[in-house]
Amino acid sequence: MNTLSYKTISINKETVNRSWYVVDAEGETVGRLASKIATVLRGKHKPSYTPHFDAGDYVIVLNADKVRFTGNKMAVKEYQTYSGYPGGQKTRTAEELAAKHPTAILEIAVKGMLPRTKLGNAMIKKLFVYTGSEHPHEAQKPEPFKF
Repeated sequence: MNTLSYKTISINKETVNRSWYVVDAEGETVGRLASKIATVLRGKHKPSYTPHFDAGDYVIVLNADKVRFTGNKMAVKEYQTYSGYPGGQKTRTAEELAAKHPTAILEIAVKGMLPRTKLGNAMIKKLFVYTGSEHPHEAQKPEPFKF
């Protein structure tokens, strides 16, 4: 009797193959871009995706200060932080946050789409966001990511 046995391959740190991708964020919508970046950071775009292991790739985002919101979100959307002390809650609109920290809007959006565990913390460390069109990662030979 000829029985085929298929073995499920689970990726580990010896067999993981990570790539570097560069994304130009100019004119892109924040949420749509963030979901695509989160998918790459998690490794869900690969056939060897394993939920309990960080098999994602590195992502470099350029022109993060030129992302856009749809509608009136730039003036209406609020970002809240809380220091843990009484009266320590602060609220900023997207305009205020973009003026002070232009990369923070995209970083917060991507981080919200990753798991809230140690695994998610490791994934967010593979994201590099820059305001200009230059980055210091030329030695890694990043390739443009096709959405």
